[in-house]
Amino acid sequence: MNLSKWVELFPELINAFGQTFLMLGISLSSALVFGIPLGFLIYLTDKKLFIPNKFFHAVLGVLANLIRSIPFVILLVALIPLTQSLVGTTIGPLAASVPLSVAAIPFLARLVETSLREIPEGVLEAAVSTGAKLSLIIKEVLIPEALPGIYSAITVTTISLLGYSAMAGIVGGGGIGDLAIRFGYYRYEDDIMFATVFVLIALVQTFQWIGDRTRKKSDKRVSH
Repeated sequence: MNLSKWVELFPELINAFGQTFLMLGISLSSALVFGIPLGFLIYLTDKKLFIPNKFFHAVLGVLANLIRSIPFVILLVALIPLTQSLVGTTIGPLAASVPLSVAAIPFLARLVETSLREIPEGVLEAAVSTGAKLSLIIKEVLIPEALPGIYSAITVTTISLLGYSAMAGIVGGGGIGDLAIRFGYYRYEDDIMFATVFVLIALVQTFQWIGDRTRKKSDKRVSH
């Protein structure tokens, strides 16, 4: 593709980036607001030291596993009625943010739960033996101990959502994936396809670098 074609395509590129980051911002925010507390609930209801509740734990676990087991493309289609009722449309980045959020919440929750399970039992028992309230233990023990793992979980979730958002472009979600399909695939412009892949790789590397730096700074076991 010559330079004039790229100049003509530039507004589309800017729009595609904006749509991708809109989808990423909404779905990641939903995952942070709902996914992290869900991960804590799944963990706490399974620990005898805290608030054991087998029924509640089983329900939360089954729901999280059920959503995570559905391929994202199928989830996109299955949630069309919910998307329509929430945003009034089934196309565009705002509509795609609904299934992206639904997919991200249990995904991050399970990763957060895994991070919490890596906390040594001795640390938990010592915290409980002091007689501190659960809210204080969560604030002063669970969160600081699990924080590096939680940052890693957020990084993995962000990168996964970036890939899902590109997939959403296939069904009218907009963003970088939609640009690659419309201009790269349908018009046989291979350089656009390659450029899209390069941009996605660059974004993944950037997110991973930021996530690794943040995790290392939060890890008390690593000397800074």
